Amino acid sequence: MEMNQEFHVTFFEADSGRIRTEVFDTSAAAERFMSRCLSCEDDWATIDAVTIRQQQAAA
Repeated sequence: MEMNQEFHVTFFEADSGRIRTEVFDTSAAAERFMSRCLSCEDDWATIDAVTIRQQQAAA
């Protein structure tokens, strides 16, 4: 069983009052997205590294 990681950016948009989550393959992409989410002082965002398991197909 192969182990991989994905990165979940959870963020709050003060303008809309909504909390959303986006998923990225790399931490760099998640960090770039997170920095764009913080447009006013009431916005916030977090990045969580999530381990995912993938079944390998039998040959």
